[in-house]
Amino acid sequence: MADEKVIKFPVEATHIMMFGRSIGDYAADGADPADVVAPPTFPQSVAQFDPDYFLRPKLGEPWFGSGRNPSGIEGKPSSSGRLHAEQHFEFERPVRPGDVLYVTTKDGKTWEKESKRAGKLVFSERITEYRDGNGDLVCTARGVGVTTERPVDQG
Repeated sequence: MADEKVIKFPVEATHIMMFGRSIGDYAADGADPADVVAPPTFPQSVAQFDPDYFLRPKLGEPWFGSGRNPSGIEGKPSSSGRLHAEQHFEFERPVRPGDVLYVTTKDGKTWEKESKRAGKLVFSERITEYRDGNGDLVCTARGVGVTTERPVDQG
């Protein structure tokens, strides 16, 4: 697709090390960068290279997650009614320092289920492909989100 958004994702050893530390994986600490393999959920770090990522802070704009108040936004933030339900990663090869990945995301399948407590549940899949400079597939990530028809009853 000509208008498909492609994010360039350079992978560095220190990036892998800091990600590993944040999840309690210290395998990269003190290792020779040539021997470092990124943890399985590391590809999600591409969000930091996407200027449009919805959780990334933007200069001069209130940010949900930082500030004087717990959310950085005055008042109670509204809910989108959308939840992250699943995440899967399939690797063709490990992600290593020095890789430069080119990342695209597209819509996958959608399906519905009925819930007694929340009404209709609409599930939607997003598929993210991570390719190297040769165009070879390195990893495919599949995320599933769910939108509820109504808030879940607390009773």
